[in-house]
Amino acid sequence: MHVHDYVWYITVGVLLALLAFDVFIIGRRPHEPTTKESATAIAFYVGLAVVFGLGVWVFSGGQYAGEFFAGWLTEYSLSVDNLFIFLIIMARFQVPRKYQQTALLIGIILALFFRGIFIAVGAAAINQFSWVFYLFGAFLVYTAVHLAKQGENDDDDYKENAVIRFARKRLNATDEYNGVKLTVVKNGKRLFTPMAIVIVALGTTDLLFALDSIPAIYGLTQEPFLVFTANVFALMGLRQLYFLLGDLLKRLIYLSLGLSVVLAFIGVKLVLHAMHENELPFINGGEHIKWAPEIPISVSLGFIIVTLGITTVLSLWKSRKIAAAEAANGGPANGEAAPAETAGGELDESTPRPQDDVDPRTKAEIDGLPEPEPHETDSKKP
Repeated sequence: MHVHDYVWYITVGVLLALLAFDVFIIGRRPHEPTTKESATAIAFYVGLAVVFGLGVWVFSGGQYAGEFFAGWLTEYSLSVDNLFIFLIIMARFQVPRKYQQTALLIGIILALFFRGIFIAVGAAAINQFSWVFYLFGAFLVYTAVHLAKQGENDDDDYKENAVIRFARKRLNATDEYNGVKLTVVKNGKRLFTPMAIVIVALGTTDLLFALDSIPAIYGLTQEPFLVFTANVFALMGLRQLYFLLGDLLKRLIYLSLGLSVVLAFIGVKLVLHAMHENELPFINGGEHIKWAPEIPISVSLGFIIVTLGITTVLSLWKSRKIAAAEAANGGPANGEAAPAETAGGELDESTPRPQDDVDPRTKAEIDGLPEPEPHETDSKKP
């Protein structure tokens, strides 16, 4: 696929303009987007990606269009899984809902930055060393096994990494938010706000997810232009998707399992491609392994769509079944999560709950208690 320099410039310019509009116009005022605002933005960005893919089909053919759509769907699914981790981070740090938009926006910008670096490094490595596909394939299979072992998405699966733990211990931080600012001055000392720790958490999470996403996309296309655009379109609208779906993200309980199947498939595809292009002297004498099949992009795209579709249907069925069982047992009904589980709530665990002040004794037991006799000191009072 030959892409002229001016196409690169126009594409990057348009995407940067969209990002700037999102940052400086839509995101300039910290607020929680409405349902209409979120749905409109998501429809626009998804429609834009579809139009772009059709444009690739018209100008470069169905092969490259299929590679773009397969890469976009895979990256979008990985980004949705990333949103689940963002949901946990927001809840752990009790980020107020009106500030979550700004935090997510910074997280998405960091994701673009890290993925841009990995895209450039991956392209350079592929051009110089064909055996890098062995490494990419093995890494994706390893990641797939790790995701499969996690099973269902669960808050308990998330563990703060070393960078976050270091930031918590070493940074002079306050427990109070100062709007979306990262620092605040108290008693003449400059302290970091919890928002700074949140940004560190989102940034390190983005870095870890970039390690998974870039090998995955290179398993579907080796065209840097398609790799770049698929990643950018996958990140567009994620902020609005976060607010639109809300707790629905927690209902995609089999998403990690579905992604593990997709990543394992792409990992095997990469290994087969590496065998087909083999140049390592200790494998088949440095000759290409001709019997290794090349999986066509149409098969890859179909497999990804079917797998993610089955994953979504099974997740919603299982979550509905769980909600019905909880409702039957007197637990929280579907959509009525306990306040502590609500992402981004300004909750204070020290605030007493209504049931904390209720005497556990029955009214009859209380009525049967004798009147307390006055103390000697009480009788001397006038």
